[in-house]
Order: sequence, then structure tokens, then C-alpha cells
Amino acid sequence: MEKRALVLGGGGVTGVAWTIGLLHGLAEHERGVDLSTADLFVGTSAGSVVAAQLTGGTPIDQLYQHELTDTTGDTNATIGSKVLVGFVLAALWPGERARGRARLGRAALKARTVPESERRAAIASRVRRDEWPAARLLIPAVEARTGAVEVFDSASGASLIDAVAASCAVPLVWPPMTVNGRRYIDGGVRSVANVDLARGYERVVVIAPLVAAARRADRPAAQAAALGPGVRTAVVSPTDAALTAIGRNPLDPARRAPAARAGHAQAAEVLDRVRAAWD
Repeated sequence: MEKRALVLGGGGVTGVAWTIGLLHGLAEHERGVDLSTADLFVGTSAGSVVAAQLTGGTPIDQLYQHELTDTTGDTNATIGSKVLVGFVLAALWPGERARGRARLGRAALKARTVPESERRAAIASRVRRDEWPAARLLIPAVEARTGAVEVFDSASGASLIDAVAASCAVPLVWPPMTVNGRRYIDGGVRSVANVDLARGYERVVVIAPLVAAARRADRPAAQAAALGPGVRTAVVSPTDAALTAIGRNPLDPARRAPAARAGHAQAAEVLDRVRAAWD
């Protein structure tokens, strides 16, 4: 049987909501596709939250209802111009790319943010269980001082919540998170979806709330195309209508319900394409 991978990209709290809405819409359709049966899950930033929830046993319809009713989150958090410039410079830094990521990481280490403990508690309220699932799950993050990429899994020695918190540590917005004595920033600093981590799998579905990247080769669609000949892929990103529902600030918790509904509505439009890649 061909191996299947589900890749879930970053996108803030609205990205979590849109992704969950899309997954629920795909699963409940008359000719539904249940992507929770993947052999591999790759979760980056917001995608790591969804991957942890999806592999943790909570039914997708319950996750969807939670997004519709829960508007909690830090209403003061926003991805401003400094953050965006930092991501761009990290991606375009000449020479060794780890040096660009490290420059952003060191800036994040100096930034004034909430305490790590507060941020970890926020992640724990979403993920809830700290044990790695039986399914294979990969969660990338970036070591703040060196820019080195770390891919956490069940054998990494990191707890699941710590791994997710590290991958979600948006630099200059949230504090770099400590895992095994080292501090990490958002896995999206390396790539918004890290699709290349699914190399070796024959069927790959990528759900990417964000698709922009400073380098064209880092965009989810380009990474999916580079997985190799014979690999069936589908890359799904928000439509214009979904982007309107999501809003401009991906960290705005007030947009969770509209984003979730938009993802749910979009599922019918992409069902055939996803099914062709998956089944």
C-alpha cells in the first residue's frame, strides 16, 4: 500500500481554525476523505497544533465546534512589519541560510514578550495531552542561537507540548521556547509548511493557510512538486473568500469562527483534487 502524508502548514490561530474547518468538511462530505488516517503527519507552527489535536484522538467534529465557540487568545498579538521583515531577511540571507535564521533568533531572544511559562500554558490548553501519538508526527522548529533546524518526534526526548510550543514561537511576538535546555523559534522561519519532510511518501496532501515565501522554492506548491516523480500531491490554500473571512491578522482570536466556517465551506471545492491525491 502506498504511504500517505498529511502536511499542515503555519498560519496563526486563524490558520488553525481554517485548517480544522477544512478537515471537518472533507471528512463529513458524502464522498468524504478522512485525512486523519495518514501514515505521516508534518505540523509546522499552527499546523503542529492541529496535528497534535488530530492525532490525539479528539474527533474532528468536536475540534470544529470548539473553533466556532471559543474566542480566547491574546487579542493584543499581531504579526507586524518587523516580524515580516525578519522572516524575509532570514530567508534571503546570503550564504549559509542558518545564519539568517540565527540573526532573527537572536533578535527574538532579546525581545520583550510574555514569559515562556505563560505561552506554554496557552499551548497546553489547546493540545491538552503531552504524550506523542502512535502515528508518526514530525514537528520542525529552529534553534534560536544557531539557526539550526530541529525536527522533533517521539524519539527526540521532547514532550509533545514543548515541541508544539517551540514550533509556534513566532519570533518577536512570542518568546523562544526552551526544549531540552535549548531555545527555539517558529518552525515557519525555515519554511511555512516544510513539505520536504514528507519526502519518501507516495501520496501527500498539503494544507497551507499561508503560502507566501521570500524564495519561490520554499512555497508549499514548489516543495510539493519537488518531492519527486510519481508522487501524487494536492496543495490546498485559502480561497479569496476564505482569506476575507480569515482577516489580515492571523493571530486575531475573534476571527477563529469565521475562518473555521470558511474552511468548512471550501472543502467541497477541493474534495475531488484531494481525493485524487489521497485515494
